[in-house]
Amino acid sequence: MGFIKEFKQFALKGNLVDIAVAFVMGGAFGKVVSTFTDKMIAPIIGVLTGGQNFNDKKVVLKHAVEEVRDPSGAVITAAGKEVNLEWGAFVTALIDFLIVAMVMFVVIKAINALKKKEEDTPTSISSTDQLLMEIRDKLSEK
Repeated sequence: MGFIKEFKQFALKGNLVDIAVAFVMGGAFGKVVSTFTDKMIAPIIGVLTGGQNFNDKKVVLKHAVEEVRDPSGAVITAAGKEVNLEWGAFVTALIDFLIVAMVMFVVIKAINALKKKEEDTPTSISSTDQLLMEIRDKLSEK
């Protein structure tokens, strides 16, 4: 099967639309989780840690250096930016990830439970349909 034909079947089945909807919903859900973490979880952590903003926590590896000039205006020491390990922002992103992972786990678990229920329920075939299937099978044997 050619690539173009296979892609056309894929796109027309609705899978592409499902993926697009999933991306949009995922982006919106990510924004909700980030806001939840920043506005609901972070203040609680701030209260527990004595009012400190958890998101601003960092380890300074190299302090900033201001530019130094001599009286003639020549630069003696160039300015340098501060170099940090912003572990508070990382931990906040990690909390976001854990919330998203937990919600996805619960959703997939619920979907799998529903699928299992559908598989467990026997589909009843009427006696007429059963008879027609037996006739079809007998005819296909010949």
